[in-house]
Amino acid sequence: MLHPDRLFSSCPQQRSIARSLYQEVAKLPIISPHGHTDPAWFADNRPFANASELLLQPDHYLLRMLYSQGISLEALGIPRADGSGGSVDPADVWQIFAEHYYLFRATPTRFWMDHVFAEVFAIDEPLSADNGQAIYQEINRQLATDDFLPRALFERFNIEVIATTESPLDPLEAHQRLAADPWPGRVITAYRPDPVIDPEYEGFAANISELARLSGQDCGNYRGYLEALRERRAFFQRMGATSTDHGHPSATTADLPANVCEQLYQAALNGTISAVEAEQFRGQMLLEMALMSLDDGLVMQLHPGVYRNHNPRLFNEFGRDKGADLPQPGEFVRALKPLLDRLGNNQDFQLILFTLDETVYARELAPLAGHYPCLKLGPAWWFHDSPEGMLRYRQQITETAGFYNTVGFNDDTRAFLSIPARHDMARRIDCRYLAQLVTEHRLSEAEAGELAQDLAYNLAKAAYRL
Repeated sequence: MLHPDRLFSSCPQQRSIARSLYQEVAKLPIISPHGHTDPAWFADNRPFANASELLLQPDHYLLRMLYSQGISLEALGIPRADGSGGSVDPADVWQIFAEHYYLFRATPTRFWMDHVFAEVFAIDEPLSADNGQAIYQEINRQLATDDFLPRALFERFNIEVIATTESPLDPLEAHQRLAADPWPGRVITAYRPDPVIDPEYEGFAANISELARLSGQDCGNYRGYLEALRERRAFFQRMGATSTDHGHPSATTADLPANVCEQLYQAALNGTISAVEAEQFRGQMLLEMALMSLDDGLVMQLHPGVYRNHNPRLFNEFGRDKGADLPQPGEFVRALKPLLDRLGNNQDFQLILFTLDETVYARELAPLAGHYPCLKLGPAWWFHDSPEGMLRYRQQITETAGFYNTVGFNDDTRAFLSIPARHDMARRIDCRYLAQLVTEHRLSEAEAGELAQDLAYNLAKAAYRL
């Protein structure tokens, strides 16, 4: 099903150069420095249950497309937030997916899924309503074998390191077991403090109570609260973390007086904080997290510009991450200035920026990263993690920031089996872009070869201090 020249240019000369570049990077180890896979998969190393539970139900890319066509989450076996439901036969769930696989034509999801079917399971025909159950049974048969245990797949995929993402409220039990296990696979965590630094996060006050319990710090005041956050960061570092991750609605940062920080914190605890004040508090917390990163060396990632849980009915019934998050406009030049005034010139601090607003690539992000030593640009993300999105990213970023103010690729996925497919797409598109520069005599083939290696492997490993 997979053409060897997929995603390369239709221009014969460019295609030939891209093919040559790709052959040199196709088998490089995978650096997966930010994602959402379950660390318990690798700690327990138990067989995956079935094709629906592994490939369909955790993947919000799949859920959102199916939901857009009137297929309910109940029919897809997604349990409600209260734990009810989810008792649909997984074979029936898979059949719904098979009958609607045509919906994904020309999407990156289709590219990833076809790659999984062909390369992981050696299935040589497209999924359809007619063969849905046969493919479901074949996948399940393979999942029951030792070759498809999580650790075996980790090694087969040539993953050098994978970072999962956890809240400060997570005890990291699976990571603790992995740290004590002789298995050499490197699975580390990343510190995602949103539940305890966003006053509008559901259950914020209860989350702070749990933070106090886990850290042993008094979170009744702002100073003790910051100490609790530092303690949890140190714990995450002991479990292998090299980065933090922040999913704020915007890139707003602030540098407020101590008494104002205390007032905002108390209002957040009491549930009386306004929307404007909540944005101020989040902005202050980004500065606090940056200052802590300067102290402990954790690389900071900022993923702003998402209106999360846009569909209130879906959120109330099923919770987060069910495909109802949507992009918003972004702004960085003014938003980041308070943070950059403090830390922008410090080479010991590193902040990786992501966006869902492509209009800021050339206007704001590339000029910022092309100047401030602390800034790097993350790859095309989420809705733009696509062939066209990756090309637009390179075309708009490179002229001002170059290649070496970017961090290569990270897959940012919950779908474990799609990780090789996502990295393969990124490597192919980067080779395609580099091949175009060679044919236009803007790069030599030797330079393009070095860049292909850097974009596929070296930049991510260096940026995330792995």
